[in-house]
Amino acid sequence: MSLELSGSHAGGILAAGVFSFSRLTWHWSIAAEVFSLNNLFVGLLMALTVHFEEAATAKERSKIAKIGAFCCGLSLCNQHTIVLYILCIIPWILFRLLKEKELSLGSLLKLSLCFGAGLLPYVYLPVSSYLNQARWTWGDQTTLLGFLTHFLREEYGTFSLAKSEIGSSMSEILLSQVTSMRTQLSFNIQALAVWANISLARKDRQNPSSVWLFTGMFCIYSLFFAWRANLDISKPLFLGVVERFWMQSNAVVAVLAGVGLAALVSESNRVLNTSGLQCLEWLSATLFIMYQIYSNFSICDQRTNYVIDKFAKNLLASMPHDAIILLRGDLPGNSLRYMHYCEGLRPDISLVDQEMMTYEWYLPKMAKHLPGVSFPGNRWNPVEGMLPSGMVTFNLYHFLEINKQKKTFVCIGIHEGDPTWKKNYSLWPWGSCDKLVPSEIVFNPEEWIKLTRNIYNWTEEYGRFDPSSWESVANEEMWQARMKTPFFIFNLAETANVPPNVKAQLYTHAYNKEAGGSERRRRDDASRGQRKRFEDATWLAWKMGGRGHKVGSAGSLCKPPRAKKQIVEPPQRTQRCCFYKILNFMHFDLQKGKIINVYCLKPLCLC
Repeated sequence: MSLELSGSHAGGILAAGVFSFSRLTWHWSIAAEVFSLNNLFVGLLMALTVHFEEAATAKERSKIAKIGAFCCGLSLCNQHTIVLYILCIIPWILFRLLKEKELSLGSLLKLSLCFGAGLLPYVYLPVSSYLNQARWTWGDQTTLLGFLTHFLREEYGTFSLAKSEIGSSMSEILLSQVTSMRTQLSFNIQALAVWANISLARKDRQNPSSVWLFTGMFCIYSLFFAWRANLDISKPLFLGVVERFWMQSNAVVAVLAGVGLAALVSESNRVLNTSGLQCLEWLSATLFIMYQIYSNFSICDQRTNYVIDKFAKNLLASMPHDAIILLRGDLPGNSLRYMHYCEGLRPDISLVDQEMMTYEWYLPKMAKHLPGVSFPGNRWNPVEGMLPSGMVTFNLYHFLEINKQKKTFVCIGIHEGDPTWKKNYSLWPWGSCDKLVPSEIVFNPEEWIKLTRNIYNWTEEYGRFDPSSWESVANEEMWQARMKTPFFIFNLAETANVPPNVKAQLYTHAYNKEAGGSERRRRDDASRGQRKRFEDATWLAWKMGGRGHKVGSAGSLCKPPRAKKQIVEPPQRTQRCCFYKILNFMHFDLQKGKIINVYCLKPLCLC
């Protein structure tokens, strides 16, 4: 496009190179997501727009307009955000046709038919929904209302990124977008894109119309997206979700930068009255592209990245035969479903989505594909009864009761809106997941420690992934899994109404479980030669001792360490019944991607 707009091969190569090798584009081109195909459609629509403007005959313009209408419809089958570009391009095309006196009712009808032909992939949805053969789907599209609900993403909020989320302000997102663009493309590329518009002030410049069109598309898209992106970008993971949509605007900036480079060289040649700057144009384009490759190759080289694969396989392998897993969240939901349905791992287990069970279409569509699971109604709701539509609702307690013969787990976390399970069930830690256990079963810490000690085979270094990535979330979950059982036992010792000797045993089990895990981690890190990133805060928190401290006096131990490497030595054990009660054991700093320990201990004597 930059080549057609500017007549410069170097400008075209610059636009293609800096965009293709930017971190965002590169990263998402190797992931199974909609964004790479959306980038293709953005480039295709912009190229067709330029070719339409350059077309010399009415026949050629008509042909390009029909192809463009088809591509507009087809692109909407992939990602909705491209509609903002389409709403800019279509009026511009129609205005140009009207200006050339080539727009008639017949031609408008033909363009509409071409646009509708591009939307034909949507026919698959009602057909698939009617046949109901897919083991995992979204929504019931057998009715017009159901189809429109899916088409407009009403269950997540039309033109919103999440349901019921309070996001950052519009100005914060716009500022973050500009900052991200500078990181992805460089300030020089931004400056060249601005220069492309400034240079249009010269009367002898050609094709200003499409450049202004692209600039308008960029502005409208950026403003609209910043208004509707209801996610808190101060959280690294949510920032990672939002920045994927900035590729669509980065593509326009890259094209304008190519035009700007050609305009800058042309203007320099005019001012200096020379034509010898073309080699500098090629040199600039080459340096920009080489810098992109050099800066991003190590980050985007994911040949050895199997983190999500190992995460899902570890979770599935840890489950007992014929288990029910109540999924929650994108990470366990998508990764486990892929391994289970696509790779055929653990066909004996049943995957049930907690969030989806609250939708009225989920069980009528999916229940027949979950033959090992019994449902006491048609829809999950904390308040049981019959809805006006005739649907019978059930709560989590009755779901667990009717499936009592099976072992049920929640991954990761349980829906807060339905606490009915607490009447007769408890959550026991099972790695990253939790097992729902009837309350009458007595917890045996020794047996549970043996059962869950080696539940996962996880060797990834803590904190090695970018905090905005799903790999970081998976790694964090697996490291927290090592701590869940000792924390659970410690909390049981704190809250359970048991005799002092039993309480002392629980504290001992909590300490021994964590100390063993910490020692294994130290050996693993030493053998791999890795820098230890995961401090053993619980080693201090649960160390037995007394050394003259009275109950309630925490002394200097209730101060956080002044430096990361500062070590607070635990007192020597003097009484078997004395322990240190943890008051505030650690702080998870996701922004820095590591755990910051805060040692705040209180001596506790049980005798």
